[in-house]
Amino acid sequence: MMYNKNIRNASHTCVAIIIFVLYERVLMKNELKTSTEKDSVFIPSRSENVDFPVTAYFSDLGRMYAGVVRWHWHEEIEILIINSGHCNLMIDNITIPLDAGHGIMVNQNVLHSIRPINNEQCTFYSLIFDPVFLFGYSATYFSSLYLTPILSSSDLKYIALEESVAWQGELIEHLNNAIAANLTRKFGYELITKAELCLFWAGLLEHYANEKITMQDNMSEASLDSIRVKQALMYIEEHHMEPLSLLEIADSIHVSKSECCRCFKRTLRMTPIEYVMRYRIFEATRKIKRGDEEAKSMSSLALAVGFNNASYFNKLFKKYLNCTPSQYKVLLKQPASAYSQKAPLQIPSPFEENF
Repeated sequence: MMYNKNIRNASHTCVAIIIFVLYERVLMKNELKTSTEKDSVFIPSRSENVDFPVTAYFSDLGRMYAGVVRWHWHEEIEILIINSGHCNLMIDNITIPLDAGHGIMVNQNVLHSIRPINNEQCTFYSLIFDPVFLFGYSATYFSSLYLTPILSSSDLKYIALEESVAWQGELIEHLNNAIAANLTRKFGYELITKAELCLFWAGLLEHYANEKITMQDNMSEASLDSIRVKQALMYIEEHHMEPLSLLEIADSIHVSKSECCRCFKRTLRMTPIEYVMRYRIFEATRKIKRGDEEAKSMSSLALAVGFNNASYFNKLFKKYLNCTPSQYKVLLKQPASAYSQKAPLQIPSPFEENF
């Protein structure tokens, strides 16, 4: 009852802003539809504005670089709203299928990745925001009362949302309004964003407090795996151009070689050395795309990403991407529509599960 009372009181303080929000909603939705029809891929960089740490974007997964969102994590909360098609969201050792009309909130510092399902199309909206934006950096009372119950829950990696579920549909509506405000950026969009996110958070917290949202039983083990794997990934990304052994990777996270392998298998479904090889090929594709000096010859490109044998590099590149580095260069020169509509040679990702 305390949560309900406090949430109602907090909501009453936003009346003026909410009136403004209601006035703008219809116009924002119409403009949002127009903007997504014109720009199939809109991915701005993360916000560097400490006063407004919010970023929203619309994306076509099939047109994104390498066709996936690779494993990553960040301090901000991330919201995904599936616009069309479907995809898999990977979180630790869990695969969450998402269809049009579904949404999901990924908590802070949670290792996650987005993959296509059978190379099918998927478009989605993302909203990334620092939770301190809701109450400010100095609002310790409100933060402890409203943020801590969700942010400090080690088992609460994500919260899935479906439009068909009444209370979840209401939350998705608030998120859609916040996204629309940020993509159209009309006067007062910052106020609208804050109001909608506060209403989203209030509804989420009220349901969380009343229904006791719980996650899978294996989350505690997954949390330890995630911590270890994130540390290992940072080590690999920093040293991928150097000779790397399983022992060195295991030592970087202070576990045995066998435990290191188990952590990777449970979380990423691949061994540490597999990840090293795929990351090196991924880096090679980035160098090719950027036109780096090392990418002008296969031998220099191989050395730049950690291979001392150009022949093995070429073999592995073809194994993971089904084309040679030279063919990949040709592929990149084709218009985006050519490979997004099942051209003979598509640009795959070295991080897809099928490889």
